[in-house]
Amino acid sequence: MINYFLKRLLQSVLVMLIVAFVSFSLFNFVGDPVHNMVGQEASAEKREEIREKLGLNDPVYTQFYKFVSNASQGEFGLSYQLRRPVSDLIAERLPATLELVFVSAVIAIAIGVLFGVYTGINREGYVSNFILIISLFGVSLPTFVIGILFIYLFAVILGVLPSFGRGEVIHVGFWSTGFLTLTGLKALILPSITLSLFQMTYIIRLVRAEMMEILQTDYIKFAKARGINQNIINYSHALKNGLIPVITITGINVGTLIAFSIITETVFQWPGMGLLFINAVQFVDIPIMSAYLIMVAFIFVMINFIVDIAYYFIDPRIRFKEEMMTE
Repeated sequence: MINYFLKRLLQSVLVMLIVAFVSFSLFNFVGDPVHNMVGQEASAEKREEIREKLGLNDPVYTQFYKFVSNASQGEFGLSYQLRRPVSDLIAERLPATLELVFVSAVIAIAIGVLFGVYTGINREGYVSNFILIISLFGVSLPTFVIGILFIYLFAVILGVLPSFGRGEVIHVGFWSTGFLTLTGLKALILPSITLSLFQMTYIIRLVRAEMMEILQTDYIKFAKARGINQNIINYSHALKNGLIPVITITGINVGTLIAFSIITETVFQWPGMGLLFINAVQFVDIPIMSAYLIMVAFIFVMINFIVDIAYYFIDPRIRFKEEMMTE
């Protein structure tokens, strides 16, 4: 197990170093940082003084080492546009994004697994066919189109849900949450459902395919021949084995929700990291773009690392393979 753990940890560190290098390259290849900070009016002496202060005259490997060292401590410099530490901006926006992604992931996994199991067991039922037809909308329609349709229906016509913003939030220490207020919960409904639809339909079809395949295997047929209760076969044997690949895909999809949240946050003007990144792109705010890239990559890597470790305990084939390699 230790070898498996260290191998996955080394892979995660390597991926983060590559992402850090790409993020570091933004400072050197996307405009001049000094020009973005002081503008055209600054004298050559002032520019040179700032370059020396920021360490831009140092060798590239020295700059990269300082960049990685600062990033590992959560220091990403000052925003060119807002003139504030990027770490403070991320700390303000991160709770909104994480709450949105958390609710979306819960909706996608809960409904996706439930409907996937149902359609896998009842393949020819009318309800199963209806669920599959409806799920096509989540795959075929772009996220921003679904969001606009929801806003038009529930905010403009019916007027029951807000169309933008996060509602009233309560600060619990450094964390700001909308879970504890009615307006915060209402504001969370439309963007979370919009963000979860694509992943939900993906999980439905994945679970359905796994259930249909496992229900045709020999050990399931043997269990039926022995007279074991059909519900025990479906939910104890088939579902348990069918969820093994689903765990891996779901873990990756949770990270994907963070990437897709850029579009959803823009449509609903949700004050999260995605909206912050969009504004940074418009104003070429490299420190924010760089920090966002590292943060998203770090979340992806951590989720995949946790899934790999969980996979080791869930799937006995991996444990057997690792034990054979160590002997």
